[in-house]
Amino acid sequence: NLSPVPVRTATAIRTILAVNDKGLKFQVLSNPEFLAEGTAISDLTKPDRVLIGGVQSPEGIKAAETLASVYTNWVPREQVLTTNLWSSECSKLVANAFLAQRVSSINSISALCESTGADVSEISRAVGMDDRIGKRFLQASVGFGGSCFQKDILNLVYLCETYGLDECAAYWNQVILMNDYQKKRFSEKMVASMFNTVTGKKISIFGYAFKKDTGDVRETPAMFIVRDLFDEGAKIHVYDPQVCRDDMWSEMKYTCGICPEDTPRLDESVITSPDPYSAADGSHAIAVMTEWDEFKDLDYEKIYQSMAKPAFVFDGRNILDHAKLREIGFEVHAIGKPDPNSFSDL
Repeated sequence: NLSPVPVRTATAIRTILAVNDKGLKFQVLSNPEFLAEGTAISDLTKPDRVLIGGVQSPEGIKAAETLASVYTNWVPREQVLTTNLWSSECSKLVANAFLAQRVSSINSISALCESTGADVSEISRAVGMDDRIGKRFLQASVGFGGSCFQKDILNLVYLCETYGLDECAAYWNQVILMNDYQKKRFSEKMVASMFNTVTGKKISIFGYAFKKDTGDVRETPAMFIVRDLFDEGAKIHVYDPQVCRDDMWSEMKYTCGICPEDTPRLDESVITSPDPYSAADGSHAIAVMTEWDEFKDLDYEKIYQSMAKPAFVFDGRNILDHAKLREIGFEVHAIGKPDPNSFSDL
């Protein structure tokens, strides 16, 4: 499967194939992929595991082993798992749900950190050193995006509701609600920090893709921040090294229901810039939306001199050197990081 399919899809396909008029017998296998954008080749050549689901009959088991023998040309046999069809189809949904759950979990803690003076990065490091928990997907951010996480969780929610498991459905739906809350919280903090108004102010958006090393904008958190700032009357300048303007509008129309053709001022209020320096020139604030490596190495002293004052930085990925930025003169706000001006005992 190139993408998760509804559970029981294999059963539906088996039913269709079984009624062929040539007397042919088919074995249907479920073989979900676990490739991540930006690392797909290494994920394919060095996978954590390969999952093959089949009917638990002699014919089905033989078919699964035949496919397994293909993978064992480069994957150790102990990493090739064979299960029944249900387990294979469910596993892909559950894997993405668990990853998204970790993101929403640490993001919920980031909100607590900003209120109490704790540092979410220090908490992530301390918690991640517990072998039972592990370090991955514990980086607080403005929220998760991409085509898989939300879709797969909603698929899981629907599946739970279908079988009357309302409490289970509500549990997983909360992962989506927390992600929505985190994005809204970020845009509201931007407005509140900038004297409760961004009307007419130029705001620079650094990064639009949902993650670095890809141009994918599906469900990208940046889109929701741009929409919120546009609604507040800001003039938004976006720079992303891989995202084109047409893709921005296409996804915004599909997900947010707005586009330049039917939304007055949108086209003139959202500008795509050729580089980060022109995006920041004259702006009141920079919002880092994607963790592109190049953003770490920009000349922020030069950028600061070109911006309106006071100059704000809102780090939605926690990738910048906040202490250095403050030394330059920026007012810095970051996900899950205490504001030195608000706490005297840090």
